[in-house]
Amino acid sequence: QMQLVESGGGSVQAGGSLRLSCAVFGYSYSRCCMAWFRQAPGKEREGVAAIDVDGRTYSADSVKGRFTISHDNAKNTLYLQMNTLKPEDTAMYYCAGTYWYCSLVREGFNYWGQGTQVAVSS
Repeated sequence: QMQLVESGGGSVQAGGSLRLSCAVFGYSYSRCCMAWFRQAPGKEREGVAAIDVDGRTYSADSVKGRFTISHDNAKNTLYLQMNTLKPEDTAMYYCAGTYWYCSLVREGFNYWGQGTQVAVSS
């Protein structure tokens, strides 16, 4: 069973930056699609960015130009570099994985981490 462990969350002021990490245990994700999702209190979980086995990336319109997803296959680690953070980015951020078709749809992912909290103040 694949195990995902997020880290790097914290509290920052608007305009600041954070880098989230997701360590993958149990299986290599060399043939997986990996993604970041987020969920604010009272709202639905939404896809933020995804990266497939070929390195092709997909990003939500709300974060394009500000967030960058990447991975290090040798270390089995996924990253999310978040720049120019806004209060609207405040949420619990989750790492997710799937061997199925890569997308930003939550129902397509069957492996999930416990989440790491990101809070952006104005």
